[in-house]
Amino acid sequence: MAVSALVYLARLAGTLIFDPNGDQVGRVRDAVARPRPGNAPPRVLGLVAEIGAWRRIFIPMGRVTSVDVGAVVLSTGQLNLRKFESRPGEILVLGELLDRRVAVVTDNGAPRQSGEVTDVAMCRESSIGDWELSRIAVRERTGRLGRAHVNQFGWNDVTGLVAPAPEQGTAGLLSIVEGMRAADVATMMLDLPKRRRVELAAALEDGRLADVLEEMPEHDQVEIITAFSRDRAADVLEEMEPDDAADLLAEMPTSDRTELLDLMEPEEASPVRQLLKYVPGTAGGIMTSEPIILPPDTTIAEALALLREPKNSPAMAAQIFVCRPPSLTPTGRYLGMVHFQRLLREPPSDLIGSIVDRDIDPLSPEDDLTEVTRKMATYDLVALPVEVDGRLVGAVTVDDVLDHLLPTDWRDRAHD
Repeated sequence: MAVSALVYLARLAGTLIFDPNGDQVGRVRDAVARPRPGNAPPRVLGLVAEIGAWRRIFIPMGRVTSVDVGAVVLSTGQLNLRKFESRPGEILVLGELLDRRVAVVTDNGAPRQSGEVTDVAMCRESSIGDWELSRIAVRERTGRLGRAHVNQFGWNDVTGLVAPAPEQGTAGLLSIVEGMRAADVATMMLDLPKRRRVELAAALEDGRLADVLEEMPEHDQVEIITAFSRDRAADVLEEMEPDDAADLLAEMPTSDRTELLDLMEPEEASPVRQLLKYVPGTAGGIMTSEPIILPPDTTIAEALALLREPKNSPAMAAQIFVCRPPSLTPTGRYLGMVHFQRLLREPPSDLIGSIVDRDIDPLSPEDDLTEVTRKMATYDLVALPVEVDGRLVGAVTVDDVLDHLLPTDWRDRAHD
């Protein structure tokens, strides 16, 4: 078997996994190890692989033929697609050991300067072919100026690795999730032990955490947000889309919901309060109150520039809703909508008011999910306006519809 002498798992995270035919299977996200009796280093049981959105599976090390920082190759393309779940006594190496505060043992057995784990390496025992956690990279601070140095030690040269650690940072986990999509970060966090999940969430900045929470089931959102102080929770809710914030708050007790809304800035809390008034499962209950709204005298060039902003989701950026001022919901008189494809076909200097589509009747907030889905499918649209008394109050997007049509546990279901 062609392997590196030492494979550092934090560096391996994100590496592509291939089957024997060279087809991509997924990406490495972590490794699972089990402690052994005595002083023997833990045996590595397998890798946690991410295959597609919201799916993490376990791949036994026996199916790994080669490991490198550029690729992991398997001996077979047949995999068990059951969702990974850590078992009692197992160690999720990156999730539980990275950033753990440990002490290095001197030759006489006494602990010396402590430090944080920055990486864990595994190697393969030549005698029996099993993989084990063999080296620990520890960041130590030495000298009066507290300069940090990263040194490597054997597993038995470090104490505090397996026992619960009251002090454990998040720098290593943050570096791993830095370039990941919010949905992938959410998946990773849900696989972590609750303590580490909350610690990582607390270390994310408010906007990033808001994006991650929006990709989680509501009960997991509540578990994380209630672990924060009320002020921090309110700050994160302010960064979330109003419809997602409303869905989260709807899962909380009335007293907690009221307290958090009172702590939010009035302009951020107002659309959330409005959404909470609608019946769940209706157009009003699943819509967003902040679609892209422009007055009719906006040029096509200006409209396209607004659609290009990264903050707009693909579903939301598919169309513009045209209304008389004011442009905040509830708006002035609703005039119609313009799909972005129509914008691309018209001269940039023309006004969007001249190409408004008035043929599609808006939804009412009381329309049920069946009516919303029927109309969206009939007109092949990814978003529909919601209107009250001739004024736009929001828009329903296809991603919101799918979230409510799919089973509540759709993220946890195995692939066919």
